[in-house]
Amino acid sequence: KPLLERLAKASGELVRLAIVDEDRLIWVAKAQGTRTGLRYDPDMGMDARLSCTASGHAWLLTLSDERALELVSRQGFGQPKAYGPGAPTTVKALLAVLQAARKRGYAMIDEVFAPGMSAMAAPVLRGREAVGVLSIAGPRQRLTLARMQQLAPAVLAAAAELGPISRASTLFGRPPLGKS
Repeated sequence: KPLLERLAKASGELVRLAIVDEDRLIWVAKAQGTRTGLRYDPDMGMDARLSCTASGHAWLLTLSDERALELVSRQGFGQPKAYGPGAPTTVKALLAVLQAARKRGYAMIDEVFAPGMSAMAAPVLRGREAVGVLSIAGPRQRLTLARMQQLAPAVLAAAAELGPISRASTLFGRPPLGKS
């Protein structure tokens, strides 16, 4: 929680932690960076829509194209009428988004999950396996492309800091090493 609070304070936006639960990505914790004005604050405990959330893209970027498409096919593509106008609706569009995210090492979306909202996310890795995702989301007036690029080192560092913590915690769905 202190790490989420620190990143929320630095970004001024909503920070969320999602965990990988087999074939799902579930938001489990959050910290709000802004206390007044326009806020983005969705319900927790929901599954992330893999095709049209920064969190989903951050997890998928760690997987092969085949595995990523398998997971998205099970869940279905998000349609612009239910999400944002930039939601990828084809395999080709999604693969292009994932390729760009892999090059950066983190995901960025703009009006993909919801109109007027942007977000970025980085995978939390335990070894080479993604066990979670750390994201920042907010109104696109504040969380611009330039602002996300400025925040990238902080979100990547925070995600890297969470990786080793996941080994000693049941937060990521597994008991600490040596425990059952």
